[in-house]
Amino acid sequence: MQVHLALDIADEMSEAGLSLSIETLHNILYASEESYEYNLVQRIYDWICRHNLKPNCETFRSMISLSVKMKDFSRAYAMLDDMKKFNITSTSSIYNTLMAGYFREGNLGGAMTVLKLMESEDVKPDSHTFSYLIGNCNCEEDITMYHEEMKRTGVPFTKHIYMALINAYAACGQIEKAKLVVLDTGIPVNCLNEIKSVLVSALASSGMMSDALNLYKEINLNGGTLEPKAAISLIEHYKSDGELSILLQLLEELHDVDYWVDGCCRVVLHFIRHKQLRSAVDLLKQLKDKLHDDLAMEAIFGEIFCVIAERQPTDLQIGLALLQAMKDELGLTPSRKSLDFLLTSCVNAKDLQNSLLIWSEYQAAGLRCNVLTFLRMYQALLASGDPKSAKSLLTKIPKDDPHVRCIIKACQVTYVQSTSSKTKTKTKTKAKTKSKKNKT
Repeated sequence: MQVHLALDIADEMSEAGLSLSIETLHNILYASEESYEYNLVQRIYDWICRHNLKPNCETFRSMISLSVKMKDFSRAYAMLDDMKKFNITSTSSIYNTLMAGYFREGNLGGAMTVLKLMESEDVKPDSHTFSYLIGNCNCEEDITMYHEEMKRTGVPFTKHIYMALINAYAACGQIEKAKLVVLDTGIPVNCLNEIKSVLVSALASSGMMSDALNLYKEINLNGGTLEPKAAISLIEHYKSDGELSILLQLLEELHDVDYWVDGCCRVVLHFIRHKQLRSAVDLLKQLKDKLHDDLAMEAIFGEIFCVIAERQPTDLQIGLALLQAMKDELGLTPSRKSLDFLLTSCVNAKDLQNSLLIWSEYQAAGLRCNVLTFLRMYQALLASGDPKSAKSLLTKIPKDDPHVRCIIKACQVTYVQSTSSKTKTKTKTKAKTKSKKNKT
């Protein structure tokens, strides 16, 4: 809304005969990008043309970037052509913006078209161009080709190139070559920490957690700090149910609140998966104190209970214990989403008693049961062997929607018929046993 207001003010200034500097317009473009208001780019461009403002290369780079982020490559190319009308020469940074957009979309052909266009316009690739090309290589031969091309043309090796080399080698399964990148004597000392952090992430995502942790410890011993994305990657790929202290140590590496919240949620899920309830609850308390946002906590608990519902039926117990801690220790009321996932866990566990317990939690939380809740409870009653209660509940479920009727039928086929089959099998077994005894 603030960007829209800024453009309205720009219009008023123009009507009043006041001029707007190109730097101010750039600030509006940057604000549009930061607020994800990419669609404002056409309005801004129209404004430039209408008021005869003289854009420069950075103006077009920013507008093309907004168009690319909207995946509107046609408009981006149209703007690239329009630069000639303003006698502005294209630069590698503008083509890099287009190339990066294609790579984000996984469109290798589009990215190569941009490279060919650069060649035809005699625009030399810079270090950013090569970092995109190397970082998106699918094989070692291509990495070598671009690597050699950089040396031949004298393009400087920046930290982004070293990072791209690590990621490219790791993606091609050449982990040992990725490790060798950080040993390059040409790496500036002030960039080494960032580059090693990229290697930590690559090792962790490649399943080489031991090597990743060793490099992390080496960074710490040398007085360095792990980059936030690398710390998140270590947390995400950590598998062991022991050494929990390392996860808490990694959390301490995250000083930015957004990164800390992301990392904390991942660690909580790790603790839940390994049935470390006490540790999970202690972290959730810290999370609540930092966020001061019950809606955010509601979303986080929804994700946790979703993970529990996807796991083995025995995980129901930790879900119930977490529900109790949520109410007693954190003072939070469970959301419908959380209770829905818990009820799903009860279905999986075929647990009648706890199905009834969760059913009562809806009422305690002041949540009116909707059709989906009724269907889930119907399923829980059938699964746990209480067809009488299920039949009674069925009368309360509206059946106008064909999807609802389909779900009801599926529940009956899954649970009623399977129970009937088991009963018939038991009866046949008893009959055979009785027949054998009579013959004897």
